[in-house]
Amino acid sequence: MSSASMRRFPLCCKAAIIAVPGGCPGAVGCRSQFFNNSIANKVRSVYRCAINNIRKRSMSDQRERIKVLSAGIFSLILVLGVARFSYTPLLPLMQQQAGLGVAEAGWLAAINYAGYLSGALIASLISDLVLKDRLYRIGMVVAILSTALMGMTSDFTVWAISRYVAGLSSAAGILLGTGLILNWLIRHNHRSELGIHFAGIGLGIAGCAAAVALMSHWLDWQQQWFAFSAFGCLLLIPALGWLPPPDTSGLTKSGQVMVDKPPSPLFMRLFMAAYFCAGVGYVVSATFIVAIVENLPGLDGQGNLVFFAIGIGAAPACINWDFIARFIGDLNALIAAALLQIIGILLPVMVGGLFVTIFGALLFGGTFIGMVSLVLTMAGRYYPTRPAKMMGKMTLSYGVAQILAPAITGWLGTRFGSYNAGLYLAAGVMLLGTILLLILKVVDKRDAVAGVLARPA
Repeated sequence: MSSASMRRFPLCCKAAIIAVPGGCPGAVGCRSQFFNNSIANKVRSVYRCAINNIRKRSMSDQRERIKVLSAGIFSLILVLGVARFSYTPLLPLMQQQAGLGVAEAGWLAAINYAGYLSGALIASLISDLVLKDRLYRIGMVVAILSTALMGMTSDFTVWAISRYVAGLSSAAGILLGTGLILNWLIRHNHRSELGIHFAGIGLGIAGCAAAVALMSHWLDWQQQWFAFSAFGCLLLIPALGWLPPPDTSGLTKSGQVMVDKPPSPLFMRLFMAAYFCAGVGYVVSATFIVAIVENLPGLDGQGNLVFFAIGIGAAPACINWDFIARFIGDLNALIAAALLQIIGILLPVMVGGLFVTIFGALLFGGTFIGMVSLVLTMAGRYYPTRPAKMMGKMTLSYGVAQILAPAITGWLGTRFGSYNAGLYLAAGVMLLGTILLLILKVVDKRDAVAGVLARPA
């Protein structure tokens, strides 16, 4: 609308036209309508136009938020469900059909986490959001290639290379991708919680368990790896296409300055130690639970069902723990999750039975990923401008645990003829981690009173 045309309208009508791009509703008869109506009606019309415009913007923001979070969900299903966790339900089949030994299975898991640890180290050293975005996208493609490589041979060395590369892609998805998504949420003034995003891990676990259970009737171990690769290609489309390029400005969408507020050095050291314990508590069951269940009395053939239960428990877990943390605080939520996880780890070997084992799997699935989500969310709040910085450091400690624990569990399995000892080890280390979290609460309160913050690195 021209400036000459605008001059023919009263001030309130001009406001309505400005409030709604393209003019206000009923623009043809707008002039006469405004002159004939009362002042109250004119104000009401302006208000209505403004509200409609706000609603349109809000709906657009929410649609964009859903797309970004969905990109994260699909990326986690790809890098963790397909590229990582498909190994767990396929492990018994590979032992039967490909001759994979118990100790070798443990070493492959350890090598996978060595790749993850390498990726975490790289993530902790990179501050450039553009570079992180590029590496994230490369990692998505690498996840598919590493999955296909598993089905191309029965050579242990090639399998080891595949697992290492898959570990790198896992770090790209869970650290770089999560950091990019959390950065986007903070910049666009959304709640800085990752519950919806991390639902992808639970869906990936449950989906892999269900897929292997169905495909095993028709496909051998190699063909199933290829099937997972094909599915990964479908996941790649939204994982790459729905995540927008990163914003490198230092401001949120509303114009607020983003400032890093790192915790004290003592807090970081204790936090990393506790997270190491959480890594041990997670990795044993995540890697060996199918094989463990298959060897328990009366549970032969139920391993995939239990692994599926872990996925079902994990899918809503992060959303649940985000909600819990709002009421009791992040550290209290971590302590509660750790205690429940210990129970979930021990139930299969201390009580036994299908229903108890499934309940333990639900507890384990409903806690381990919740702890990861809470920790990484806390990292993002400490470092809103570069969340992957602290995420990478925390994951280094988590990753070391994931290298050591599978190898030790594989050795214990060879020595004692089962993986049960590995579960007792995991539960014991988790108990130590819970004690460290209790100490961390004291340190956090001390730092809050003293106003202690670490210098930004």
